[in-house]
Amino acid sequence: MTGLEPVRPDRLRDFLNREAGHLGFDVVAVTAPDATPLASQRLASAIDHGRHASMEWLAETAARRGDPRVLWPEVRSIVMLAMNYGPDENPLDLLERPDRAAISVYARHRDYHDVIKGRLKELAQKLASRSGADVKVFVDTAPVMEKPLAHAAGIGWQGKHTNLVSREFGSWLFLGSIFTTAELAPDIAETDHCGSCRACLDICPTDAFPAPYQLDARRCISYLTIEHKGPIPREFRAAIGNRIYGCDDCLAACPWNKFAQTASEAKLVARDDLREPRLADLISLDDGAFRALFSGSPVKRIGRDRFIRNVLIAAGNSGDPTLIPPVEPLLDDQSPLVRGAAVWALSRLLDNANFARAIGDRLHDEDDPAVLAEIDTAYTRETAGGLQ
Repeated sequence: MTGLEPVRPDRLRDFLNREAGHLGFDVVAVTAPDATPLASQRLASAIDHGRHASMEWLAETAARRGDPRVLWPEVRSIVMLAMNYGPDENPLDLLERPDRAAISVYARHRDYHDVIKGRLKELAQKLASRSGADVKVFVDTAPVMEKPLAHAAGIGWQGKHTNLVSREFGSWLFLGSIFTTAELAPDIAETDHCGSCRACLDICPTDAFPAPYQLDARRCISYLTIEHKGPIPREFRAAIGNRIYGCDDCLAACPWNKFAQTASEAKLVARDDLREPRLADLISLDDGAFRALFSGSPVKRIGRDRFIRNVLIAAGNSGDPTLIPPVEPLLDDQSPLVRGAAVWALSRLLDNANFARAIGDRLHDEDDPAVLAEIDTAYTRETAGGLQ
């Protein structure tokens, strides 16, 4: 509390709009903490069906996610902020270049948690100073269901791909929130404008949408390449193509993107070296080189081993024999996750006889069950007489 005389709510909103714009936010809207009564039911249903996959924190924090008042009982208003990160090219075009690595558009920038949280904190401090109210700031990592709240605040609506869609910015918005004890007039919720369109559902390479407005993370490429810690299930590997971190297909397919604006360079700057990196330049990264390349990037959070696993899946899908020399040494990598992915990649890049030679003595040295399972699956009866 500052001891300042409280500002009238209408003037406080004008102040918020002005200051948010100065900080680079494209949209500011307000909703009430009880404005998403169906969110908890939908989350519970997804968890009951196991669609949260290995993300156990979703189940553990379901009560707080479902009702902001459980997270902070004193909250009276929620200010939702959005920042456009619209790309200046169609990210789907890169999928036609199998020698290149497709990194999700949002991850080509500096980690949005850092970018947005710093600006949210600055705005929240100004709000607290001007109103005398208490504030809390949240960006993604907290148990806050930002997309339903942004829908309720009128920023956009949750499309059939479950992501937020805006009539002004398409599917390209970063979200953050300020919870406050200040009483602010809520905005009107946006209506659903998807109509009969199924573009986002039909383009999904792994059929991750069991129904419109429902997502099964177990089949989602973004989950598989980012959150999933073990070997990627074989049934999804070919469909992943050259996507090594996340997937933009359902976002990029949305027709509302035709109204989207390219993100201002003054707000968010995409790294040129992450737009279309060569698989050949990524395969051999050790831990130090990985950390250096992805310093300040959200990619860094998955760690080198998971990242190289993803790159090897893309290499196996590339059909590019020039990737064989950098892949082969990874059969001896310290990480079983990497070794197993290298086995799969080589089984796709080499003919049977050369694959058998590449595996060679490693059959007798390998003791990890998951890697042995990869070898056993890849080693068909036609491969140099089968396993010996």
